[in-house]
Amino acid sequence: MQDFSPLLPEPVRRFAAWCAVVLLASGVVYVGILLCVEFRPAVIPVLLALLGTALLGPLHRWLVRAGVRRSLAAGFTCVAVVAVVGGAVFIVVAALIESGDQIVASLRTAAQDLAEHFGAAGTSLDDLASNSRELLSKFGGTAASGVISGVSVVGETLAMAVLALLLVFFFLRDSDRAAGALRALAPRRSGDMVVAMARRAFHAVEGFMRGTTLIALIDAVCITVGLLILDVPGAVGLGALVFVGAYIPYLGAFISGAVAVLVALADRGFVIALWALGVVLAVQVLEGHVLQPLIQSRTVQMHPAVVMLAIAAGAAVAGIVGMLMAVPLTAAAFGVLDELRDRYAAAESP
Repeated sequence: MQDFSPLLPEPVRRFAAWCAVVLLASGVVYVGILLCVEFRPAVIPVLLALLGTALLGPLHRWLVRAGVRRSLAAGFTCVAVVAVVGGAVFIVVAALIESGDQIVASLRTAAQDLAEHFGAAGTSLDDLASNSRELLSKFGGTAASGVISGVSVVGETLAMAVLALLLVFFFLRDSDRAAGALRALAPRRSGDMVVAMARRAFHAVEGFMRGTTLIALIDAVCITVGLLILDVPGAVGLGALVFVGAYIPYLGAFISGAVAVLVALADRGFVIALWALGVVLAVQVLEGHVLQPLIQSRTVQMHPAVVMLAIAAGAAVAGIVGMLMAVPLTAAAFGVLDELRDRYAAAESP
């Protein structure tokens, strides 16, 4: 078979080679995503366990350095995280239950005010409520099946949470063997590079998780204090919403801040809503110009456009869970790219 490649100019051959590489890599990534979606009940606990291990790794290492056996240290760490997360969930749920009615009522009032100015003529929330009751009476069987499916979803979620907790225990206990396992799985001459990339990716995720948790806590406390000073109803519940939303960069802060401003507008009036907006914006400025550079200065820095695209892709693949995992996984990918760039730059330098 005759080779026509010499007839093509060098730039065209380079372009064709890069196109082939991009298509091959895209196909591998696409197949990987399909497999992850297909085996989601097993993949999600593994990813959650990796995030939990990155967040709890410093505590486990401190216990090991203090002389505690690795198994006991991993067990103590898991018990501590169950106590902390359980207590935090209890506080958040209690706050939302206590102030949930106030928040919903305030949002309903705000929706009515907006409907009076911008809504369609002859349409009100009472009409929507009556239509909803009529639909519920017509499709009661569908609603019942929805409740059953909701119960099954809750059971599946609890099962994945338990599996993720067990995986956190094993990941923490056997973390000292991870490098040896990667070297054994990798080809002979690439073992060191694979271990270095894995460490850089894990350090990026570890820094992101610790930094985001601290920033989320500071944001929630500042906004809660500001809303309490302004006497906005449900301030503690709104602060809890801010804390949870901080794990979805930009989008979560925007949604939680908008809810806080709408509640202030409905219950306290336009002036207090402006003050609440000022509190939210001040906290966001503090986060963007002080907390992010100070706390996450040693982690992988990503452009906001990259973060938003990662969140959109995560939402398309796995919904809310995908939105939560998209940014740390992107940080891990950037860590791998940084390691490869550093290695090739060192190899090319004289």
